Amino acid sequence: MGHTAKNKVKLLNRVKRIQGQVEGIARGLDEGRECGEVLQLIAAVRGAVNGLMAEVIEEHLREHVASPDIASDAERARGADEIVGILRTYLK
Repeated sequence: MGHTAKNKVKLLNRVKRIQGQVEGIARGLDEGRECGEVLQLIAAVRGAVNGLMAEVIEEHLREHVASPDIASDAERARGADEIVGILRTYLK
């Protein structure tokens, strides 16, 4: 997948924020924080990962399924099949 430089930086910044959130979970567990607080941290990470996944899925669909630059139906089908397989894994 070819990310534009601008989008690549944006995606990497999102990943860095998620890393920080995961580190927050580890600190919360290490410090013995209340279960409810740790659960909130976990929920925030899940939401952030879901948002990242949605953004990358959208980019994939636009570039590899819906783009007018795609020359063949076979290439378009490959792009669709790839995202279907990923979604099946992700939604398990």
